[in-house]
Amino acid sequence: MAYTGSQRAFVEQRSEDRDEVQFRARASGPDNRALSLLVVNLSPNGMMARCEDAFAPGDRLRVTLPVVGAMSAEVRWALGGRIGCQFESGIDRATYRELLATVMQR
Repeated sequence: MAYTGSQRAFVEQRSEDRDEVQFRARASGPDNRALSLLVVNLSPNGMMARCEDAFAPGDRLRVTLPVVGAMSAEVRWALGGRIGCQFESGIDRATYRELLATVMQR
């Protein structure tokens, strides 16, 4: 996958690996309209998801994750139906491990 400009800078600055997952999550966008996301990778501090709606960096989402519940997230990049988001508050390690175990069983 090729990244340009600020997208490349953000990806290269990521300090933690992401876990490959695949699960659907409910969300709401800046207009508070209900959305469906396909989360494809995850870390305690962010995620990448596929979504049919268009978003721009800086947009705020509210994402409901298994185990964790509702999380506020900021879109950091958007490209070709994919979005990279950073959670406003990270998920603690114990809860994150439980989240991973839950979504891997699906």
